[in-house]
Amino acid sequence: MAADSPRGVQVGVHPERDGRAMADVLPGNSVQKVCALLRALAGGPPQRLSELSATTGLNKVTALRILNILAREGFVVRAPDGRGYEPGPEIVALGASTGLSHDVREVARPSLVRLADLSEDTVLLSIRSGVEAVCLDREIGAFPIRANYLDIGSRRPLGIGAGSLALLVRLPDPEIDAILGVLADRLAAYPLLPAPTIRDEIQAARERGYVLILDRVIAKMGGIGVPVLDAAGRVVAALSIAALSERLRERAALLGQALRREAELIGRNLAGSAPPRSSSRRRAVS
Repeated sequence: MAADSPRGVQVGVHPERDGRAMADVLPGNSVQKVCALLRALAGGPPQRLSELSATTGLNKVTALRILNILAREGFVVRAPDGRGYEPGPEIVALGASTGLSHDVREVARPSLVRLADLSEDTVLLSIRSGVEAVCLDREIGAFPIRANYLDIGSRRPLGIGAGSLALLVRLPDPEIDAILGVLADRLAAYPLLPAPTIRDEIQAARERGYVLILDRVIAKMGGIGVPVLDAAGRVVAALSIAALSERLRERAALLGQALRREAELIGRNLAGSAPPRSSSRRRAVS
């Protein structure tokens, strides 16, 4: 059965043609099809192709073609078990820029508050979107000199800044090389962080247990960051603290330990907040 739209008209069904999918009736309605799929994916557990087809009224071939495009653009990802689809990082980035809530942001918020209280500096939550890092949330500490150059929703190339670089640390080296290759032209704007230096910093972070970048993006400013991993060991976000380089240099070990502790807590809480796969909605449409 097709889902109801806010106006009471079934999404994917032409109101004047009983039972016929809109996709089979109207040409040039690609945007409506995309919106129907994104609406069906929002706010629920991962859904299989058959469920999305039934919910939207789109045939499976059309739905799969759109899902593949959305996946390439980062708006949809496959569920961890590979048997369904769920919203991707671009949806999260849009939510961040409009103030909408998201699981990672909500779960990480207490950690940002604690870290800002401990460090008295600016704490950032970042996620990956393609070859960029997106600032998903921010908490500003009490220290009067603040790192206010990253706003919620702002973007940087991966590898530029502590949180952005932390998103790369756990990736395979061939993927890192591919990302840095794609970013070659954009990295020219950051002469103190060329691709070889980013690779060196990644290796140092793997050995140290956290990223530490000082005076390379903004003079006299730096950052310390760690990745946030899900239950499968995949990077879902990064936590970082931005501050005066001298403040970070003096407390790097302490702040690195605190960041790792909070990142592990976020990962555990994200796993605990995941909706059960065998929901009543899933059983009803299976």
